[in-house]
Amino acid sequence: MSAPDTVRVAIVEDDDILCRSLARLVRAAGFRPLTFPSAEAFLAAPERASFGCLLLDVQLGGISGIMLHRRLLAQGDRTPVVYLTGLDDPMVLTEATNAGCAAFLQKTDSSAAIIEALRRATSAP
Repeated sequence: MSAPDTVRVAIVEDDDILCRSLARLVRAAGFRPLTFPSAEAFLAAPERASFGCLLLDVQLGGISGIMLHRRLLAQGDRTPVVYLTGLDDPMVLTEATNAGCAAFLQKTDSSAAIIEALRRATSAP
């Protein structure tokens, strides 16, 4: 079991204000966040294989969070994914679940729910 302060969390969110807020929240919980404004930026990052968990917005401005996750799975990357969405669409939930997410949260869910999902996904205390 890893201590949270050693677990790196990639946050892929195209809303800059929300992305900074999530990074502060994740950092305050003891994780080490690194933010990306798009799936494409994440895919281009040299350190992308070193994350304990991905916190992905479902609806991004290019490649969606779900498509990013599927692409990673096709490459053999089994990093746990926590989805965060503003969409209230059962089809999106089904798509995310079929992609094998560790958690599926609404952007309106509490900070505690987000941190708990990250802890469960990374097995951090």
